[in-house]
Amino acid sequence: MTTSALQRAIRRAGQRAASVERCGMCAGPVGPEHRHVWDEQDGELVCACMPCSLLFERETAGGGRYQLVSTQGRRLTGLSADELGVPVGLVFFVKQRDGRVLAHYPSPLGTTESEIDAGTWRAVEARTPALAELKPRVEAFLVWTGTPAGGGQQWLVPVDDCFRLIALIRQNWTGMSGGSAVWRAIPQFFDDLGRRHGRP
Repeated sequence: MTTSALQRAIRRAGQRAASVERCGMCAGPVGPEHRHVWDEQDGELVCACMPCSLLFERETAGGGRYQLVSTQGRRLTGLSADELGVPVGLVFFVKQRDGRVLAHYPSPLGTTESEIDAGTWRAVEARTPALAELKPRVEAFLVWTGTPAGGGQQWLVPVDDCFRLIALIRQNWTGMSGGSAVWRAIPQFFDDLGRRHGRP
């Protein structure tokens, strides 16, 4: 997943309130709770209406180009982002089809990405089978270290949840340090993950 793909997804998220979203497959209108499909050829997520989502439920339906993003997520425990050399408190990891893993660091400008050392990732996978099953491109390992008062969380989520988080940061960030609104919005985002994907 490239930074440019993330930027395109973020821009679309910011435009939702101003325009009617259309299915990237058939151009039909989609509702606010629609699914997404990863387009391997163009390197981006596209919106999908209900009929098109059903079409891609079978993994082979996309012919190697399209892959439906799951709606399922789950909270993980017992891992430390320090093991992966993460220098910041909010990051998500996406596996590429060639086996590489990219760390994405959200910011008000989008994301900065870096490649995780392959040996380090394999060592973490060996202790956490859920990460070994991470689906390339369409799932992410999301880590938030929390606030000084606590609240650190780790999730295996559909990658579009990460795009929503980036859009939220961009919409709420003010000044140099983000302002109070964004630091209220991030815990609320993780509370919403708990409601939608369930708590351990």
